[in-house]
Amino acid sequence: MTPAARLAAGLEALGIAADADQQAALLAYAHLLLRWNRAYNLTAARDLDELVRRHLLDSAAVLPHLQGDRVLDVGTGAGLPGVPLAILRPGVSFWLLDGNGKRVRFLQQLVAALPELAIHPVWARAELWQATPFPCVISRAVTSAAELIKVAGHLCAEDGAMLAMKGRLPTHELAALPAGWTATAPMRLRVPGLDAERHLLRLRRTTAASAR
Repeated sequence: MTPAARLAAGLEALGIAADADQQAALLAYAHLLLRWNRAYNLTAARDLDELVRRHLLDSAAVLPHLQGDRVLDVGTGAGLPGVPLAILRPGVSFWLLDGNGKRVRFLQQLVAALPELAIHPVWARAELWQATPFPCVISRAVTSAAELIKVAGHLCAEDGAMLAMKGRLPTHELAALPAGWTATAPMRLRVPGLDAERHLLRLRRTTAASAR
C-alpha cells in the first residue's frame, strides 16, 4: 500500500471526511518535514509511510475531540498534532507553540509553503507566553498532565479544555493533578495501522475553580 493510499484508508477508518486537497496538503507537509529532517532532526520517522502511520493518522485521531475556533498546540515540535489538525479542520485557527527555534523556523517555512492554513507559529516557552486564553489547548506526549497544567494552564479559558495525548494509560498522572483541575475518563484512541496504545486525557478546571 502506498503512503497516499494508507492515508486515505486511515482517514476513512477514523470517520474523517478529507477531500483530495486536504489529503494532498497532509502529504505535502510530510514531504517538507522529511526534507528538513535531514538537517534539523525534527522527528524520528525516516520515511513517508512511517510519518503517515505514526504522526499524521495519530494526530488526526483526536480531531473529534477539539472544541472552539482557536486551538493552542503546546510543545508542537514539528507541528504535531497542530498542522494535521489545521488541515483537517478549516475555519479553526491553530497557534503552534514551541521553545525550540529550529522547529519554529520549520513551521514558518511551512506557512510560506501552505499559506491557506490558519497556523501561527510562536517561539516561546509556554510558562512565559501570554495570550488571550484558548477554548482548547492540546499537547502530544510532551510532559505529564500535572506539568502541562503548571506551564500552560493560564492559556486555557475558564470553560476550556486541555487535551493531553498519551501512549499507555497514565493512571499515575490522574492521581497527581493539581488542585482545581479534574480529568474526565481517559479515552482510548485507535489509530489505523498502529499497534501501540494511544489515550487522550481531557483536563478541565473544577466548577469551584472556574467560579473564582
